[in-house]
Amino acid sequence: MDIPNFYHGDYRKLAVVPLAIILIALYFIPHIQLGVDFKGGMLVTLKTNHSIDSDALAAQLTANGIEGATIKQYALPIGNEVEIEVELDPTVSKADALKTDFFNKVDDVSRLEADSNVQASNTTSAADVQAAKEKYTAARAQLDAIANQVFDIAGSNTRAELYPNTDSLRKLVSDANVKIADGYKNRLTNAISKVADYDSISIQSISATLSAQFIDHAITVVIISAIFTAIVVFFIFRDFTPSIAVMIGAASDVLIAMGAMGLFGIPMTLASFAALMVLIGYSLDTDILLTTRVLKRSEGHAADRAYDSMKTGMTMSVTAFIAFAVLFVLSVLTNINTYYEISAVALAGLVGDIFATWGINAVIILWHAEEIEKKRGEIEKKGLSTIYK
Repeated sequence: MDIPNFYHGDYRKLAVVPLAIILIALYFIPHIQLGVDFKGGMLVTLKTNHSIDSDALAAQLTANGIEGATIKQYALPIGNEVEIEVELDPTVSKADALKTDFFNKVDDVSRLEADSNVQASNTTSAADVQAAKEKYTAARAQLDAIANQVFDIAGSNTRAELYPNTDSLRKLVSDANVKIADGYKNRLTNAISKVADYDSISIQSISATLSAQFIDHAITVVIISAIFTAIVVFFIFRDFTPSIAVMIGAASDVLIAMGAMGLFGIPMTLASFAALMVLIGYSLDTDILLTTRVLKRSEGHAADRAYDSMKTGMTMSVTAFIAFAVLFVLSVLTNINTYYEISAVALAGLVGDIFATWGINAVIILWHAEEIEKKRGEIEKKGLSTIYK
């Protein structure tokens, strides 16, 4: 059964539904929870032969000073899997921040130390030698203060002032930081062992500093990809309107997918972020397909060309939807979170792409095509009137 071409008539009404979906998505986006990859913390994975008492485990963790643990259990074809996500202890986070600050400054202190020694051995004025030494002394005092804070957290009696060699101090700070992290891991595993019997355990730890770098890099990737996409589309069509339409389409897909993440409790992890990046690429495919057929071709009416491109684009969308639906079913059967996050985000984004591309982008492109045709008609009328005169 052929679906009538709804681009004939007042096609602008088609934008109402996708805009409403985007507004709803904007409401749920703040509810997205950050995974360990983006907020820092520890993810403990247990393999067991039977289910465990989640309430008892949570109470045991709390008794050991480990607050805010999220516990998930999955029944696998063979055995059981338990995922425990906990935030890093404040002291561990502070030690990690101090370590980062230390290593950001230690190279500069080493250079200042070398410069002061070189100037003292050369025929340099006494004033310059004194200035170099004072600069080094002040920088070294700051470095020692940071190192001593790490030692205090680790419970070490050593002092940074006892080690004039910065290379030795580097190793001591690293070892102290490892001791702090291992102590927290041991406290965590001991608490778990009191409640759960497990065959194997794995611990994934991501510091707050590293998670902040993930976020910074993610934002940078999105901004750079958006800029280059807009430039490429502009060079293809030599017009700003198609570039804006393509960017609106990609942004709409991502917003709708993120709204689904907030609604269904899908956390922002590296897996779900990768799915969002896939959606941007897919959105470009359908948007450029629509834009090329409507603006680059001239046969028939622009609405008919948009309708033909929609039929092709829907075929692409259905194919991709089936592929990710299979992955989603597989994730449910195997309880693999990574598969679930990728497939769920991709499915939500593909549904959003249908509404965004053929409800928002098509409206913008058709309006732009009509404006171009109107200008051409005015030019042709002026040309004919000039000839008749």
